[in-house]
Amino acid sequence: MEKTSDLVERMLAGDRLALARLITQVENRSDLVPQIMQRVHPRTGRAYTVGITGPPGAGKSTVVDQLTVRLRAEGRSVGIVAVDPSSPFTGGAVLGDRIRMQSHTLDPDVFIRSMATRGNLGGLARATGDVVKLLDAFGKEWVLVETVGVGQTELDIIRQADTIVVVLVPESGDSIQTMKAGLMEVADIFAVNKADRDGADSLVTEIKFMVHLHHVSPASSSEIDWEVPVLAVQAQHGIGIEELLTEIRRHRTTLESSGALAARRQARRRAELKAILTEEFLRQVSRRLEPEGDLAETVERVVAGELDPYSAAAGILGRLD
Repeated sequence: MEKTSDLVERMLAGDRLALARLITQVENRSDLVPQIMQRVHPRTGRAYTVGITGPPGAGKSTVVDQLTVRLRAEGRSVGIVAVDPSSPFTGGAVLGDRIRMQSHTLDPDVFIRSMATRGNLGGLARATGDVVKLLDAFGKEWVLVETVGVGQTELDIIRQADTIVVVLVPESGDSIQTMKAGLMEVADIFAVNKADRDGADSLVTEIKFMVHLHHVSPASSSEIDWEVPVLAVQAQHGIGIEELLTEIRRHRTTLESSGALAARRQARRRAELKAILTEEFLRQVSRRLEPEGDLAETVERVVAGELDPYSAAAGILGRLD
């Protein structure tokens, strides 16, 4: 079996197969992930990541496809991560709605990867972040991350991005309730897709009104002076995509010039470190709580009602110091 160090070196030299194999290890949360990420770390930090989220059926894949077309026309290299946290039946390749992106498959400057939970929701956000880092180290200038929904797991994943685009359609349902799902807090840009359909104009107007109220609210805690733009697009026909890319670039410029981009990335690194420490701590404690572990007696005393859980936890933590 090929050594991980050799695989990383091949990937850094531009080997797409090596990249695919490393991503598989990251997806499966292999024991080699720490070694992989340590080796690629010096080559990360150059890609710009755009998150695309919104309800199922909003046309996010078409938006990603059209953005890729325009970025490639400029000679930019693109990585695409399509994440499906919701369905256990897709086998990791959400191809039904994303088959149109296969038009980029033969382009050596586009790399597409679909990811699924495989029953592990908790680790998916970090796995996605690691895949983004691999694409960054591979030399992709832009990385587009798409999720299939707008639940909490999807929002955790999408926070891996520098700029977040929320795609909605007139059929999205009660937009007020959709906003309450957390999109107002996470969105940097709104794109109302399928804007030729009935109800699109009223949805654009409604979102613009809510965005403005949020922007001028004393409770608004945005790190930059940015009133979230609301665009009408028809991704299937390529209408409005150029404007969307312009707004993404304007947001990037605003983040960079204000120092907020560096602050966002620092916050992500801090959160990542906490997540890794928490996971490792739980792993070590769980092992010691097993019947053959040195903390098993404490567990049995709690189970038997001889010791309350709080005292047990304090004692365990004391022994871990």
